[in-house]
Amino acid sequence: MALLQISEPGLSTAPHQHRLAVGIDLGTTNSLVATVRNGISVVLNDENGRAMLPSVVRYAPDESVTVGEAAQAVQSDDPVNTIVSVKRFMGRGLKDIGDISRLPYRFIDAPSTGSGQASGMLQLRTASGAKSPVEVSSEILKVLRARAEAALGGDLVGAVITVPAYFDDAQRQATKDAAKLAGLNVLRLLNEPTAAAIAYGLDNASEGVYAVYDLGGGTFDISILRLSRGVFEVLATNGDSALGGDDFDHRIQCWLLEKNGLSALGPRDTRLLLTHARAAKEQLTEHDETRITAVLSSGDVIDNVLTRAEFQSMSQNLVQRTLQSLRRALRDAKLGTADIKGVVMVGGATRMPQVQHAVGEFFGQVPLTNLDPDKVVALGAAIQANLLAGNRGGDEWLLLDVIPLSLGIETMGGLTEKIIPRNSTIPTARAQEFTTFRDGQTAMSIHVVQGERELVSDCRSLAKFELRGIPAMVAGAARIRVTFQVDADGLLNVSAREMGSGIEASIAVKPSYGLSDAEITRMLQDSTQHAQHDMLARALCEQQTEANQLLEAVQHALEQDGDLLEPGEREPIEARMAALRDTLQLADHLAIKRAAGALNDATAGFAQKRMDKSVARALTGKKISDLGGE
Repeated sequence: MALLQISEPGLSTAPHQHRLAVGIDLGTTNSLVATVRNGISVVLNDENGRAMLPSVVRYAPDESVTVGEAAQAVQSDDPVNTIVSVKRFMGRGLKDIGDISRLPYRFIDAPSTGSGQASGMLQLRTASGAKSPVEVSSEILKVLRARAEAALGGDLVGAVITVPAYFDDAQRQATKDAAKLAGLNVLRLLNEPTAAAIAYGLDNASEGVYAVYDLGGGTFDISILRLSRGVFEVLATNGDSALGGDDFDHRIQCWLLEKNGLSALGPRDTRLLLTHARAAKEQLTEHDETRITAVLSSGDVIDNVLTRAEFQSMSQNLVQRTLQSLRRALRDAKLGTADIKGVVMVGGATRMPQVQHAVGEFFGQVPLTNLDPDKVVALGAAIQANLLAGNRGGDEWLLLDVIPLSLGIETMGGLTEKIIPRNSTIPTARAQEFTTFRDGQTAMSIHVVQGERELVSDCRSLAKFELRGIPAMVAGAARIRVTFQVDADGLLNVSAREMGSGIEASIAVKPSYGLSDAEITRMLQDSTQHAQHDMLARALCEQQTEANQLLEAVQHALEQDGDLLEPGEREPIEARMAALRDTLQLADHLAIKRAAGALNDATAGFAQKRMDKSVARALTGKKISDLGGE
């Protein structure tokens, strides 16, 4: 449980001292900063009265940096050095981006680390040198920080920064790194749908089960929450970290290329058409049609009329992708559409009529839009920041958020042992004990994975580390406790401890880049579509592992005490061993189980003789009185 009233270490909670804290919505298209004034959450405007800061950064040859409206104004003139929608690159490697040909940037290979390994961090080449998405995002955060400090008249003690619920470890860590570069103390990373639910629930004193549909510029999330007497409990979350308003813009751009018989464009024309596409999308929110006119570098003139019906048709499958996530979230929450009291719409892209219509039809009710979908996330983040800074509010409330994907480790046979299942409430800590596989084993490799499948090969590897110095014992005697800790930001720490000796090893899981949207979608879909196959695969791996252990144990026993066997007793045992080895080549767990059972039966007499020998050895030279007899 995460009580929001608990202040962060080092922060005073003196009632007379109001500490300055803000909530920041670091968005794909626009970013905002908000705070709590006189008990009310408000968005802070810039000197021109504008609340939203375009998430656009331009790097000039003189190494000056422009952020916001000024950068947005020249994005078509200098597309290579003007970075738009950088949030989609956070925590990503080059191979995760997909079709980079439709983007006007110059991507470069990841730099090497000290060990000679590629770090996996995507970078963009600009007039001011190579820039990572973390650096670009930090420029946006610096402007928001300066705006807040100017408006509030002092230094900030910290900020709550929102992230999509489906951001993985790498994306969350990248966001924290960007805040650190911007000189911000991150009080908490807060899932965007949860922030919206806090703002909506407290503003409307709502109770019941609500769905928060969050379609922003670059990401989509759906969260199912139960609001009850100041408790915000996330029941399930789902989404797509690479689906947002940008994809709708891209559909219009492709339509323009097709209508005008154009193929590949240069960076300037690519950005120009995307800019016009976004403007057309926004026009169609209020109008039935819009005219798109643009002059390309070649001198060609684009002049087309796009109707709302055409736009809805070309973007229909994008809307359907969001509905698939709705179905999965409801299934995970074990609820139906009739159980949902209200649907809160978040993100500027939810203004599209086809989105509102599809969501309303899916849930059988009109979505709630009484709070500004562009501002509600920042407002909710500000409420939590105010509490985490130690500024007590009137009502006490509790937030129970969840993780989106299961976390576990690899066990013998390449199997996944889930330690923290998806949709578990965070922060959380869970432990499980494991043991050694071989006699005398003094080290164990811990492989941390993320996903819903039974086999490690079907999940995503997060980190590996080793526990060394395990006392040499017979197989199965050592007790290794592996502990997973997920903090309130959704970040993972794993430790392993040998319980007898107390030796310990740990790792803060910080992958260089995270899951692609295709991998996340595949993990959840495959977990249901391949459930029967996974069960059979797991059973096969388990039987193969047990059979190999049995063969190794019998072989060791024959080498040590084979002289105990009478003539003719060894051959049946070796025949059963050969039969089991042959059966291991078959993908039939039942056949392996039968062959292992036959070997166990064949060695029963041998095992008894070994036991008698051990007892006789223990009793040699002993008196009855030495054994504690009367």
